Amino acid sequence: MIEKGNLLRKMTLTCMFTAITTLTSSFFFIPVGFAKIFPIQHVTNVMTAVILGPFFAVIQAFLVSLIRNMAGTGSIFAFPGSMIGALFAALLYKKMKKIQYACFGEVVGTGILGSITCYPIALVILGEKAALFGFLPAFFLSSLMGSLFAFLILKILLKNHYFNEVLHKNTTKDQRI
Repeated sequence: MIEKGNLLRKMTLTCMFTAITTLTSSFFFIPVGFAKIFPIQHVTNVMTAVILGPFFAVIQAFLVSLIRNMAGTGSIFAFPGSMIGALFAALLYKKMKKIQYACFGEVVGTGILGSITCYPIALVILGEKAALFGFLPAFFLSSLMGSLFAFLILKILLKNHYFNEVLHKNTTKDQRI
């Protein structure tokens, strides 16, 4: 089990990532069809996957999607895309311990699987006509760009010895919740 101090730290970081992502996503988005592309969400998914692990990465993705929907700046398609991407990014990073695998997990999770899960949402919940792979180009491009940005940011941060130690500590213990 995660010790109390580490749990509080991870919860605090999750809230900080959620707040920063929610605010910046409102300013930087690309509308495509009846979906909005938020590359900032993908940056955050990869970063929380690497820094905090699967549980907190998915929580962060859910909270950002919820807040953006409540504020009217997001769409219902943010839920499956961001949450699946965050989960895949975190699981691949946890297994392989390499940032590029977290980025790959985000692209596959959001760009491919998340986009496919939006099809039944568009059809059943929204009553919109959509193609099965209609969301794929936008989701794939958005997650690819966000993952590339996250890769660069994390590589820069890893040059800092303190951050490198914190990251190593987070990935070698206290991953269960």
